[in-house]
Amino acid sequence: MSDLNFENKTVLVTGGAGGFGSQTCREFAARGANVVVADLNFEKAQAVADELASAVAITMDVTDEESIKAGIQSAVDTFGGLDVLVNNAGAPNLAGPYENTTSKDMDWLYQINYRSTALASQYALEHLRKSPIGNIVNVASVSAKRPRPGSAIYCSLKAGVEAFTRALAVELAPDIRVNAVSPVIAETGFVKNAMGTDTIPDETKASMVSGIPMGRPADITDVANSIVFLASDMASFLTGSIIDVDGGRSIS
Repeated sequence: MSDLNFENKTVLVTGGAGGFGSQTCREFAARGANVVVADLNFEKAQAVADELASAVAITMDVTDEESIKAGIQSAVDTFGGLDVLVNNAGAPNLAGPYENTTSKDMDWLYQINYRSTALASQYALEHLRKSPIGNIVNVASVSAKRPRPGSAIYCSLKAGVEAFTRALAVELAPDIRVNAVSPVIAETGFVKNAMGTDTIPDETKASMVSGIPMGRPADITDVANSIVFLASDMASFLTGSIIDVDGGRSIS
């Protein structure tokens, strides 16, 4: 493989029907990849897969270990192997005082934001080791470095994803590269879930971008392109790297 060509390579994207995930699927497909769109919402995953030249949709509940295991095996059965795993699935807590966060909330956030990344990576290893470009790209968050009030558990779990990325990169090198992106806030369903509303008021948007030197939220293509780059031959000497796709938020 050279440059950004993924012909005859298979990529599985968890949370593949969401904002970052769906665009990541499109960007890999545009470069020739076979894409597995894995999501809890099969109908939305199928709609994404239907856009692409070579893709399948599968149901994957990343809070369920057996669902993760079965989904990865389904990708291998369909396309004959697995070359890139993108651990994109995640969810916020509804922003609010930490003292209102229940242990049930904590367990669910852990399962979807951290454990899913660790388990999917583990079940993918035997297949990634057979690939000439074995790659894992995790999606963390700039909130791991620059947390906002009201999301203590989510922010700390994303910091865990960054640490996991570096630790696993050391363990798996040189056979498999492991990197991550840490996006700043973007206008996706993820943000709406965190805020508990379908629309984001203009004054809230202004507050969101006030600490971003580039003066805007992240776009889904900003994040997807960074993921594709990290998995590509152009980044062949990068492992354990965290790309802050944040318009400068983490340094401002």
